[in-house]
Amino acid sequence: MINVTPFSKLDETFDRASELKAFDDTKAGVKGLVDSGIAEIPGIFYRPPKDGSNSGETPVSNEPHLGVPVVDLEDIDKDLLKRREVVDKIREASETWGFFQVVNHGVPVSVQEEIINGAHRFFELDIEEKKQYYTRDNSKPFSYNCNFDLFSAPSANWRDTIFTQMAPNSPSSQDLPQVCSSVTKLRNHIP
Repeated sequence: MINVTPFSKLDETFDRASELKAFDDTKAGVKGLVDSGIAEIPGIFYRPPKDGSNSGETPVSNEPHLGVPVVDLEDIDKDLLKRREVVDKIREASETWGFFQVVNHGVPVSVQEEIINGAHRFFELDIEEKKQYYTRDNSKPFSYNCNFDLFSAPSANWRDTIFTQMAPNSPSSQDLPQVCSSVTKLRNHIP
């Protein structure tokens, strides 16, 4: 079992830096925490209150019609005005939401599905096999970690990430976990 301090037991003796290092050293990520059977979310994942209180509550919007911003890339290569609108939409979505959905990007659904399936296969691997790819070195052709900003953000995010850069040069299939190597064959289908 992974040993981390749950939020309910945080006090002035909580050593965030040590907890972050201990968590990162496991190379097991968030899925490793879940698979270990933790009963409480560790304190490193709680965002400190902005006002200094100890409530730990995050305000929730009462906005009834919230949705993921959608950015449509159709014809941005043909219409300068459309391109500017798309750039503005991306900027607004990034600043307001921190994420957005892109449509009409030219990547076939079959390619998208295989990439998603490859990610699922990777995260279902045995932890010992995944550990060999756990790194904070962004120059590696394939990396797996929990939170690229784990040591600089005010709180850790409840996520694990795999990353490979596909352009301008795709990694070779030998640089990827075998369960993800089919992605290199898809390169010719990506615009």
